[in-house]
Amino acid sequence: MEWLKFINLSLNLSPLEAAKALVEIGMIAVMLYYLLAFLQRTRAVAILRGLGIMLIVYVVAYLLKLGTITTLLRWFGTVILIAIPIVFQPELRRALEQIGQRGFWQRRFAGLEKEEVIKLIHSLVMTLEDLAIVKMGALIVLEQEGRLEEYVDSGTSVDAIVTPELLKTIFFPHTFLHDGAVIIRGNRVLAAGCFLPLSENPSLSQEVGSRHRAALGITEVSDAVSLIVSEETGKISLAHNGKLIRDVKADALRELLYSICFPQGTTFSSPLGGSGERDSS
Repeated sequence: MEWLKFINLSLNLSPLEAAKALVEIGMIAVMLYYLLAFLQRTRAVAILRGLGIMLIVYVVAYLLKLGTITTLLRWFGTVILIAIPIVFQPELRRALEQIGQRGFWQRRFAGLEKEEVIKLIHSLVMTLEDLAIVKMGALIVLEQEGRLEEYVDSGTSVDAIVTPELLKTIFFPHTFLHDGAVIIRGNRVLAAGCFLPLSENPSLSQEVGSRHRAALGITEVSDAVSLIVSEETGKISLAHNGKLIRDVKADALRELLYSICFPQGTTFSSPLGGSGERDSS
């Protein structure tokens, strides 16, 4: 009520108009939050930074009355406004698909209960440990709120309950599906041998191979979590929100997954224990 009185006194609005203004501000804030959260997982962040720099240069040129520069930037700005929908077409399509398919407030992991998610994490960590010991390469993608249908369709349908035995069989060398990614929804393996988009992050080390680039790439265009085992070193890595954490030990991996799956109201120890190398996007 104090906010309503403040707005009423400041802008000379009626109580009803002040309440409507607060509702509009709240809705705009929520929309901006989800927009920025989505853009953080895409290449749009780098493009927006470039546009921000151009805007600053334009303002400085305008204040200093640099006519040639302001004219050029105005013309360039018109071209950019036309190009933005074309450049961001994949991101816009994915955003609309996510809104239409699940919405922003759907539960993660296909609505699994907390105990089921903990059981899934335990099973995945054990599987990755076993694969790491024998240096058997693997790439597992955990779907969250955003659907991954186009990537599921690129692989071979499996539709089976997640078990260590199933995952080890899929990633066994020289089988037809071991080179692609396994996509998991809830506690079911949807498909195997799936093709994922490679990361466009220019700051990635040359040592990062195609499996890790694919694992990172899917997290740049969705809210999925990728788990990787390197067949060269046997080290386990995790990718989420366009960030890659390499050489994660089993206990630290378990805690990382807990922190991602239960971001609030769950008392687990620090998820970043152990030796991890973070490559930010």
